[in-house]
Amino acid sequence: MGADVSVTTVTLSLPRERSNICPVVQASADTIIEIRETALEQILELRSSEAIPDLHLGLRVVGVGHQGFLYETAFIRPTDVNPSDHIEYHGELPVVIDPASIDSLQGSVLDLSVDPAEPGLVLRNPNPTTPTMQFDEIELSGSVEERIGQLLEQQINPAIAGHGGWVRLISVEGSTAHLEMGGGCQGCGLAAMTLRQGIESAICEQVPEISQVADATDHAAGANPYY
Repeated sequence: MGADVSVTTVTLSLPRERSNICPVVQASADTIIEIRETALEQILELRSSEAIPDLHLGLRVVGVGHQGFLYETAFIRPTDVNPSDHIEYHGELPVVIDPASIDSLQGSVLDLSVDPAEPGLVLRNPNPTTPTMQFDEIELSGSVEERIGQLLEQQINPAIAGHGGWVRLISVEGSTAHLEMGGGCQGCGLAAMTLRQGIESAICEQVPEISQVADATDHAAGANPYY
């Protein structure tokens, strides 16, 4: 895997891994994830110990942490599957993916950990965790500060709200806007990337008096910024 593929341990407890070099189980068409054979064996073994038959494996993204996406995995009853959920079959295992998580999970591989100190399932995810800033045209009015505030309120904060974050304007000094990031962005190792790749470009494009954005966040205070 490439260096920018995040590897995150997921919450379904499993025994220690046997090997991480194993084939991918053939799944149904239009699959979002791949599951390694040994991981599938362990999941099916756990499922067989449950009293409820025909359980599905549910998977969804619930947030972003320092190492990448945060996931929730759980066995769910077939009757609890929503009509909008994506269902794909990996051997005997139906996997249910929340529709809001499909883009974030596309191309991921569910595997067993190679770390003997932290055994269990891991999800190797090639997708970036930074929010994609795609904005509609909006009318901004007033001073530089007012226009930045409108842009933050109407477009930027809604775009990063799903990642648990928010941004507010602290001050404008010359052509530099000083911003504070909070919630899921405070203390986040990816916050600088989010600021540079999305927020700064949006502000500079829509408020031409601004040529750069400075991060005024106290990231040291964000010891547990997510959930």
